[in-house]
This record gives sequence, structure tokens and C-alpha cells, in this order.
Amino acid sequence: MSTVVTPKRPLWQRIPVVHQLRQSVGLQRGMLVAGLVITAIFLLTAIFAPLLAPYGFAQLKDASGNFGAQQPPSSTHLLGTTVSGYDVLSRVIWGSQTAALVIIVALVLSIFAGIFIGLVSGYIGGWLDRVLVTIGDAVYAFPSLLLAIVFSIVISHGQSNLWGGIFSAAISITVVFIPQYFRVIRAETIRIKAEAYVESAKVIGASSGRIMFRHILRNATRTLPLIFTLNASEALLTLAGLGFLGFGIEPTAAAEWGYDLNKSISDVTSGIWWTALFPGLAIVLVVLGLTLVGESLNDLADPRLRTRRRSDTPLPVLATTSDVPGGSLDEVYRIDQLEPDDPKAREREEDR
Repeated sequence: MSTVVTPKRPLWQRIPVVHQLRQSVGLQRGMLVAGLVITAIFLLTAIFAPLLAPYGFAQLKDASGNFGAQQPPSSTHLLGTTVSGYDVLSRVIWGSQTAALVIIVALVLSIFAGIFIGLVSGYIGGWLDRVLVTIGDAVYAFPSLLLAIVFSIVISHGQSNLWGGIFSAAISITVVFIPQYFRVIRAETIRIKAEAYVESAKVIGASSGRIMFRHILRNATRTLPLIFTLNASEALLTLAGLGFLGFGIEPTAAAEWGYDLNKSISDVTSGIWWTALFPGLAIVLVVLGLTLVGESLNDLADPRLRTRRRSDTPLPVLATTSDVPGGSLDEVYRIDQLEPDDPKAREREEDR
């Protein structure tokens, strides 16, 4: 008896996002591709901001003189200038770098802290688990933006320089996100620690640390990429909210979209539309891209929502002959369907 061996897929096809992209079809693929394109443009803009931006984020003049405040879009300033005299296009491009740094730092800190606390709480249990669950539920129930404002004031007194502002905003967002990762990892840890292989590891004398970080952690973090992409958009909105309310980064330290929106409120009523349109459009597009990626990955991870790809390999055809007594399968089925009160017809079919 021969064994069918399935060839192993290349490494690049097993990357989570690439695997989900190959698995998606139709509208799901369109949403995922659109989200990935927008997210890639955002990340590339953040990386190459020094090369793409025509001016510095805090630059007010060039060799020809001052830029001027609230100048309409022109060949010199493609998106116009702000009320403070900054170039809008440069502020939007540099703002992508600030947003990317805050999102990365906030999510990395919250993931590591949430995973560690959830793993310890779910595995050890007891009074420690009850205390951590109570604290996590209390933080999770608190309004996220208000909690971020409180921590921003405590950490940086409302405003700070580039790295101080980035870390204060990131830590403020981290406190909001930790309960989400904590609850997911804790639930998975409680489920996995009852599995037979964990009990076997205990029997052979494996330490609690080895069991938690080698056997449980590997199987408890499968849903984290989905939460990561969904939280990235929420982190950007929280950062923009902090900047809009005046608790963000100083404008001379870094460009931030929420701060620029705050300064353009009075311009909207005066018919100066360009100072508010482009920072707001940047926030909307980046949040849309990250949300599309997160929702598409979430749908593809759920078998009830996933659309199956039609296989290019034709299904095997059922043989027309068989070793079933009485002839082929079709003949046996046709004979069985004859009326029982028609013995002559049955005899003629059997003779055939």
C-alpha cells in the first residue's frame, strides 16, 4: 500500500499574513489586499520620511524667507501651510513616523506585559489569579482615552520632547491594552494546562517555568496577531486623541496629526480647509488600513466566516464498475428502485 506524501510548503508561504492572503478569495481577499497596501504605504512613508518630506516638521522658512501662515496649496507648498506657518505636507509625512513609533512601542510593551501576567495568572491560579483578574477588569472597564490622559499627565506632565513624548504616549496606551492581552492569554493558559501533554510534563519533573514558557506559551499565542492588528488602529486613535486634547508631543519636538487637527479648528470656520483636511485624512486612511487587515485576518481565522478557495484539482470520478455482487453500482441501484410488484421487470433487469 503506497503512502501519499504531501510536499512541504516553502517558508515564505507559511508566514502568517502570506498564508492568509493565499487562503482568501473574493471580497475577503480584496479587503485584505487593500488593508495591506494602505498599511505598507504608511510604514514606508514613516521609514523614508526624511527623504520624502520637502521641509522639516518644525521648519518655518527657507532661503526665500518665511513660509507664511495659512497659505493655500501652491507649487511651493503642495498642501499649503498651517496657522503656525508649518508646511502641511511635511507635517503629514513626519507625523506618520511619530505614529508608527508610538504604535510599535505601545504594542510591544503591552504584548510582553500582558502575556507574562496572563501566563502567570492562568497557570498559578488561586488568590493571585483573582487579584489580577479584578485589577484587569477594573482597568478594562475604565474609559481608555481618559486613562491615557491621566497617565500622560503623570508621566510627562502633558507634553514632552520627541522620545519622552513617544514613551509617555506609548506607556499610556500600554496600560489600556494590557488587560486585553491578559484576558486572552489567561483563558488560553487555563484551557491548555489541562491538556494531557502538560500533565505528562509535570509527571516527568519539568519545572513550572519550563512548562509555562515552552509548552503553554507556544500554543496560547496563536490569536495574538489578530489582536495586534486591531489594537494598532486603536493605538493611533488614542495618540491622536491625546494630541488633539493638548496632551501629546510638543510641535517643535515632532509632528503629530492630532495636534495639527487641534490647531486647525478655527481655520475650518474661516474657509481654510487644507490645514484640517490632510491630517484628518491621514488618520482615517491609516486606521482604515489597519482595521481592514485586522478584520480580514479575524474572518479568515474563523472557519464559519472563511470563504473556501475552489480547488484547481478536479475531484476523483467514481468508477462505473464495482465488485458489489449483482453488477455495477448503477445497476444495483436501478434494480433496487423497481417496484416490488413487478417481478418480470426485475427479472429482465437481472438478466441484462
